[in-house]
Amino acid sequence: MLRTNLRIVLVLLLLVSPPLFAQTLIVHPGQDDPQLSRTSLRAIFAMRVPQWPDGSPVRVFVLKDEHPLHVRFCKSVLGMFPYQLRKIWDRQVFSGTGIEPTVVDSEQEMLIRIAETKGAIGYVEHDTIDNRVKALRTAL
Repeated sequence: MLRTNLRIVLVLLLLVSPPLFAQTLIVHPGQDDPQLSRTSLRAIFAMRVPQWPDGSPVRVFVLKDEHPLHVRFCKSVLGMFPYQLRKIWDRQVFSGTGIEPTVVDSEQEMLIRIAETKGAIGYVEHDTIDNRVKALRTAL
């Protein structure tokens, strides 16, 4: 009986708690809160969307290509591998048709840069978010 109750409690905790190692999209606190699809996020992080619906410029921040969080973000949120995203950025930069995102060294730097930059978007581990930034809802 006690084992069954313990299992039920553990299952309920897993259902209501955020997933382990969950990444969350964050934006500048003054940014509107659009609900973005995977397709929209891919376009934003591929640097193909220059502005938000309100007309303000989009500023994309990412971690280094080999950072474990960046790898998970690319695979689980964007549905692509980091090297595919890098290839898109490189092609745009080398052809002169676009720019690459701003690369930061850590989640703490990501928080600071997103908080300071209007129109900014990035990602951090769910438990890293603080009140300097706004967590973004997504329709994935």
